[in-house]
Amino acid sequence: MTNSSTTSGGRIGLIAGNGRFPIIFADNARKLGYHVSAVAHEGETDPELERHVDHIEWIKIGQLNKLIQAFKEDRIQQAVMLGGIKKTHVFTTVRPDFRTLALAARVALWKDDDILREFAAELEREGIVICESTFGLEGILVEEDTLTSRVPTKKEWDDIRYGWQVAEAIGRLDIGQCVVIKDKVVVAVEAVEGTDGAIKRGGELAKEGAVVVKRCKPQQDLRFDLPAIGPRTIEVMASVNATVLAVEAGRTVMLDRDLLLEKARQAGVAVIGIRHLEPIKT
Repeated sequence: MTNSSTTSGGRIGLIAGNGRFPIIFADNARKLGYHVSAVAHEGETDPELERHVDHIEWIKIGQLNKLIQAFKEDRIQQAVMLGGIKKTHVFTTVRPDFRTLALAARVALWKDDDILREFAAELEREGIVICESTFGLEGILVEEDTLTSRVPTKKEWDDIRYGWQVAEAIGRLDIGQCVVIKDKVVVAVEAVEGTDGAIKRGGELAKEGAVVVKRCKPQQDLRFDLPAIGPRTIEVMASVNATVLAVEAGRTVMLDRDLLLEKARQAGVAVIGIRHLEPIKT
């Protein structure tokens, strides 16, 4: 699919996963004058993306050679990776080509960052540079502040501080970015099910009043897997009566900000952007 819009800002490739993040990026990049060429993943990427880019190529997860060829044909020399790929697909729907298998053989440990860095290196060898995923998104990064009229209670702040430390620890181990806390007890840690799954599981265990903390890993490579929240995050929290969402300011993307904050208001959820917290004594 190709649209007829003309651009003046050059060309940018978009390696698109799931969620609305790729669509929001594409709209913004085109406003800045970029020709946006997307590679989308079957079963993950929202088909709506086709209406927001200049060219799109659909591939199966693991078809690395097809991805590279699509960008080369569209003269792409820089690209971003946005949106998630469910880790459970590693066990179900991945169809690796020979190039992907060769890449996998070069990765010593099958951790997210190791795989993604090798992936980026493979593209760079082909003349395609992976940019930081904050590219052109300054206006939708979470700022440092309480973003809702409802503020956390003292007890909830204790849980936020504790969760901030725990999230750093699981991030350093490359497990996930999100934890769910209740009364300074870890009730859920994000693993392969993703943030929404962790919130659902943790909130059901906590019964009510759970605090959700999400932050970058200490060793986070900003080219990959930047934390993101959206209205769906609040909907899942509301379904289990979770009360606080604390995320890392300046390094977390907020999708559909106005709708997210309105849903938080309706659900009585406090949303906080944090840059630094002093460790809590436990």
